[in-house]
Amino acid sequence: MSRSVRLVPALAAVLLLLAATACDDTAAPDSTGAPGLDDPYFPEAGNGGYDVSHYGLTLAYTPEGNRLSGTAVVTARAGRDLSAFDLDLAGMTVEEVTVGGVRADFHRDGQELTVRPAGTLSGGETFEVRVRYSGSPRTITDPDGSKEGWLRTADGALALGEPTGSMTWFPGNHHPSDKAAYDIAVTVPKGLTAVSNGELRSERATDDGRTTFVWHTGEPMASYVATVAIGRYTVTRSTATRTAGPEICPGAVSPARTGLPVYVAVDPSQVAASRAVLARLPEVMEWAECNFGPYPFSSAGAIVERPGDAAYALETQNRPVHPGAPDLPTFVHEIAHQWFGDSVTPENWRDMWLNEGFATYAEWLWAEDDGGPSAQERFTELYDHGEDEFEDLWDFAPGKPTSAAEISDDPVYQRGAMVIHRIRSTVGDDAFYDLVQGWAAAHRHGNASTADFTSYVERRAPDHDFTRIWADWLYGEGRPPRP
Repeated sequence: MSRSVRLVPALAAVLLLLAATACDDTAAPDSTGAPGLDDPYFPEAGNGGYDVSHYGLTLAYTPEGNRLSGTAVVTARAGRDLSAFDLDLAGMTVEEVTVGGVRADFHRDGQELTVRPAGTLSGGETFEVRVRYSGSPRTITDPDGSKEGWLRTADGALALGEPTGSMTWFPGNHHPSDKAAYDIAVTVPKGLTAVSNGELRSERATDDGRTTFVWHTGEPMASYVATVAIGRYTVTRSTATRTAGPEICPGAVSPARTGLPVYVAVDPSQVAASRAVLARLPEVMEWAECNFGPYPFSSAGAIVERPGDAAYALETQNRPVHPGAPDLPTFVHEIAHQWFGDSVTPENWRDMWLNEGFATYAEWLWAEDDGGPSAQERFTELYDHGEDEFEDLWDFAPGKPTSAAEISDDPVYQRGAMVIHRIRSTVGDDAFYDLVQGWAAAHRHGNASTADFTSYVERRAPDHDFTRIWADWLYGEGRPPRP
């Protein structure tokens, strides 16, 4: 009995401590990173708890059988203590995961690859997770019905990622708000070429008769504009030089862009049809620098596939992808995206109009400078008769698509461009170009939201009232009152 008498106070103390801990709101928080970032349209995209700084991807692809094997080395910084975190990966078979060189437990649930390191990662700690995987990468269907992810072609494959397709071919934090540098090595059968973003660092034959192409992207890149294109291409390497004097952009000083590496890969069937537009790349680059500020990347170029290989052009960083020979307006559009979308990247997918509105307005500006209709004429025609060409033009506001299926619809592009034109009409040309170049510089290689943009415009042009532009044109329903 005396032993029991001595234990009762000790047991009571333990029970009291446990009860206090259960009721204490200051107890240690859950240290598992969130499996999504609550994007308004793609809530499962991306992951919480860490920020990626670099992807090192080592890939090998065999078109026959659509077989891809890869090792992804993801370097990231923990935003807080992490006992587990998620990566996005759709499909494929994960064979091994290590964190800091030590094997880690993992499990799959849909697109979520949950990794549990051997020990908790400390907040602020930089860590390296290595994922070895293989399989047949898949093509996925967007909410709007378009195809993305890993697209098989007649002689290889094409990886397109907007908005979530990149998770089909490498694990990562697949949301535009987490940008990183990339090194991508792709080994393919002899006779094929593997094209990616950035600069080609090496091209070497392997012992088994294949070829490895190594690409480096030093500037931050969102995963949705990462690409790999594999096939038989006619490749042209050059450097961009000035093509004209200051008259190409009256009233402004164009930076002397010389020595910029240019890498263009064209499917042989599209070489002749693409030649004239591709030859204008230096001219379009110079024009864009004149209007939008210094080019934000260290290389440029294009990838031209066959028309059936994809259903749309995409602003993949450094070298946009075109399905078939590009027309000049689309070519200008995708180059403008290098500033608006690739360098200044949306905070989330609701901000898509910041990409497409600016790129569409770049088409208007090019036409205006190239002897075509003025931007004001384009605006007026669109206001008066736009629904003849774009049936859904007034269906929703560009700043608030009602669903994921609408983020690439006409209002985001056309009405987005109309918002930009209304700003220009309000502040005048000189202030407008200062504003646009300042915006591109202020958020260079970063992320920005619609709220960031409207606040920026108001700060830079404090003598003007933008209330009606935001209310009627950016967020308003239906056709706004005639300005």
